[in-house]
Amino acid sequence: MHRNGVVPDKHTFPLLLKAFSKSRNQNPCQFYAHIVKYGFDSDDFVRNSLISAFSNCGYVNLARQLFDDSTHKDFVAWTAMIDGYVKNGCAVDGLRCFMDMRSVSVRIDAVTVLSVLVAAGMVGDVWFGRWVHGFYVVRGRVRFDVYVGSVLIDMYSKFGFCDDARKIFNEMPSRNVVSWTTLIAGYVQCNRFKDALHVFKDMLTGHVKPNQSTLTSVLTACAQVGAFDQGMWIHGYIDRLKLDMNLILGTALIDMYSKCGCIEEALMVFEQLPKKDVYPWTAMINGLAMHGDVLSCLNFFSSMLRSGVQPNEVTFIGVLSACAHGGLVDEGCKLFKSMRDDHKLEPNVDHYGCMVDLLGRAGYLEEARKLIECMPMEPSPGVWGALFAACMIHNAFELGEYIGNHLIKLQPNHSGRYALLANLYSKCKRWDGGAQVRQLMKRKGVDKTPGCSWIQVNGVVSEFISYDTSHSTLTNHIYEMLNYINVELKLIGYDSDTDLLAFDQDVV
Repeated sequence: MHRNGVVPDKHTFPLLLKAFSKSRNQNPCQFYAHIVKYGFDSDDFVRNSLISAFSNCGYVNLARQLFDDSTHKDFVAWTAMIDGYVKNGCAVDGLRCFMDMRSVSVRIDAVTVLSVLVAAGMVGDVWFGRWVHGFYVVRGRVRFDVYVGSVLIDMYSKFGFCDDARKIFNEMPSRNVVSWTTLIAGYVQCNRFKDALHVFKDMLTGHVKPNQSTLTSVLTACAQVGAFDQGMWIHGYIDRLKLDMNLILGTALIDMYSKCGCIEEALMVFEQLPKKDVYPWTAMINGLAMHGDVLSCLNFFSSMLRSGVQPNEVTFIGVLSACAHGGLVDEGCKLFKSMRDDHKLEPNVDHYGCMVDLLGRAGYLEEARKLIECMPMEPSPGVWGALFAACMIHNAFELGEYIGNHLIKLQPNHSGRYALLANLYSKCKRWDGGAQVRQLMKRKGVDKTPGCSWIQVNGVVSEFISYDTSHSTLTNHIYEMLNYINVELKLIGYDSDTDLLAFDQDVV
């Protein structure tokens, strides 16, 4: 620049830094040396750009040093510092910086509020986020636009406040694909899958074109409620519009087809992906395990290793579950050992749960119990539940009774834990024990949570619970069909175990 007679001014370096900082692998320190050389290091505009550049490239401590050395800190500098902390995963520092900013009465704008709301979501402080929402947005101190609205929807959804998120969505002056997608993803995160599908339908009705993130969330909802027709429609929509089938979207499709019982379609999607990282491989492995195809699951795992893709923790849950369902104790134990030895993965509580399930199903109840006692972390209710299920299979009533009582102590307000113990007593004909469990439940005020399932017919998802009569016009037909199915099952020799139904009756 200087050699050709062109001398940089204070606008040159901020533009260069902005372009340079888009790659987080770069080091902006070389630019800083030139900035000092030309004497622009004291310029507020340049210094603020440097703070952003250092933060965007991961040098948040250097950004803070520059910030602290500034004699004049305007709202741009403060916001750049807060945003830098948030982008580098230092949300607590970002919130502290925000409180310092407030203490010196610097003007706060919508960009600052956006970063603070994201930080509140990251640290799990919904009440602080709610205060920021009320103080700055509701009172009109910052403009309530599509960006602020989308971040608020995301924050509330993360903590299960989906109704608040929907209220904000409804009040937004305008909406774009990001706000629609954020609401759909929020419903999925809160396990309100039918609501997610309804919002998606409204989105299409409003002629808003979904993107890959939207479709990924909707496919997840379809997978959870078995909305196969809608999942297939989305697959066709992707093909018709020639949308880029990225790995995240492809993985969601594989998962949807697998959970809807269409493993061949899942395999077709997998084969058509041009690149495959650990996620589609894992989705396919877990799909095969879910379908009980143990041999194919393990062969897929071997192919994955041969292709040079390293498994992750979720991959091992799939293969260990397959071994448990296939009774492959030796193979499961080898895979569990290989997590640490070959792949440097530390087993978590879910992997121990799979191993307890593997040993318990095969009848190694004492070995399963010892494994629980040797776990490096506190056993979860799910781990104890796996051993309890094995006790039910192998009629180990004494051990099962101990575990059942232990589960009630762990989760005294969880109705399912009482149901397990009551069912154990019913199976071993200890009716007095079952009655005591129901009385204990009543004394503690624990209500039975009914089982729930979904089915899709002609594109409409219907929800059913135990002893359901909510489908007023179809209830008689539904129960007629259930009776017909029961008769057909008996004709082919199926004999239902009615002992375990005792807990579902209102006999207290």
